[in-house]
Amino acid sequence: MEEVILPHIGTVAAWRETARGLAARGVPAEAVLWRVGEAAPDLFGPDLFDGMAAPQAAPVTLTLPRATLGEIECALHHSDPERFARAYDIVLRLSRGDLRWGDREDPALHRLIAQAKHVRRDIHKMHAFVRFREITAEDANRRAFAAWFEPDHPIVEPATPFFAKRFGDMDWVIATPSLTARFEAGQLSYSETEDRSPPPEDATEELWRTYFTHIFNPARLMVKAMTSEMPRKYWKNLPEAQLIPEMIRQAPARARAMQDAMPTPKAALADRLRPAPKELPEEITLETMKPALDACRRCAIGPCATQGVAGEGPASARVMVVGEQPGEQEDLKGRPFIGPAGQLFDQCARAARLDRERIWLTNAVKHFKFTPRGKQRLHQAPNAGEVKACRWWLDLERQLIKPDLVVAMGATAAASLTGTGKGLVERAGQIETLPDGTPCLITYHPAHLLRLPDPQLAQARQAAFTASLRRAADWPLA
Repeated sequence: MEEVILPHIGTVAAWRETARGLAARGVPAEAVLWRVGEAAPDLFGPDLFDGMAAPQAAPVTLTLPRATLGEIECALHHSDPERFARAYDIVLRLSRGDLRWGDREDPALHRLIAQAKHVRRDIHKMHAFVRFREITAEDANRRAFAAWFEPDHPIVEPATPFFAKRFGDMDWVIATPSLTARFEAGQLSYSETEDRSPPPEDATEELWRTYFTHIFNPARLMVKAMTSEMPRKYWKNLPEAQLIPEMIRQAPARARAMQDAMPTPKAALADRLRPAPKELPEEITLETMKPALDACRRCAIGPCATQGVAGEGPASARVMVVGEQPGEQEDLKGRPFIGPAGQLFDQCARAARLDRERIWLTNAVKHFKFTPRGKQRLHQAPNAGEVKACRWWLDLERQLIKPDLVVAMGATAAASLTGTGKGLVERAGQIETLPDGTPCLITYHPAHLLRLPDPQLAQARQAAFTASLRRAADWPLA
């Protein structure tokens, strides 16, 4: 009987090398006792077999597909103490041709595949529920953060490279009951955990709790689904979790209040189709437009977005530039054109001598419409009804600014201002007249330029877009 003691750090890599050596010497699976670290002596350990010759078999060269080996090594991060012996037996049988990968009728293989699934789920939970708290850094020029997490399985080594890639510009520590991962000056290292106390709260946690309270929708509460995705065992290390029991208790009453406050379908439809007022509402000005937009429910986008995004610029602006809708960055920060499309707009505007500080920059739709894809929010174009509902706000901005020229960037802006967004390629660079007599310059949207797959076409249309902005910059101030 051979005893193999694997280290706490680099356990799977050590198992891999040891398994290759044992297989090359023809040591069968039943002749190996696997341990991790300095484990206590086993009742049936090697001492019981002193003086007995270890059984031998024909040498085996371990040759496995990369995907198969990856699945096996994933399962080795499970907490099952028998995982190493089971995996060694499986790789021997796979290499000899006695077992086919994926054969779930084999109990050992079936169990290994199931354990790999449990490990991946545990890694996913760690990625989702680690909460960093800012701590004092040794280097005053870098920020440092610490987190405490209690996984079900020893997953620190396979799970933490994700954090190194995502938070590579800061130093951090993630401690678990067994191992601690440290990322300092761009280097990831591991050590056995000595201090098992969570880091103290920092100043951002109260801000996070406030945000969590505001985005909580009581009408969509499903406690069973929530606790399935966010098990209660993780709650003690989540700053927002202390709010959840009371929010669940209040959810039915809050949902009924929201339902009572909703207009009837007929009234809601009438509100959406209501035209812009002939007289300027005294209660809405350029200064009060932002909070009014935050509360706007003229269409279905408003309740889903983080906030409304008002236009910005001087009230005396002679040129108004209108885009489609806020993107994710604009939705989070509350300012128009600060994402990738906004950066391209700034680049072209500088080339056209169009000073962003002297124009009014806004969007036809004031809230971010998106489709959720996991943790991402993918841009979704507003439909005709949503554009029509939000035109009330754009008309209000035009009444307040009274620009000499309006620039419509893209089909959505053109549809909101002129009534149609069709034929944009033919209309780009042309001046059209709006119903109130204001000239409107039609051009491309910078996001459209970023999405063009043909570099030559993208370059040509960017040049046309810059020319349109130059024309706007030179527009006579009548």
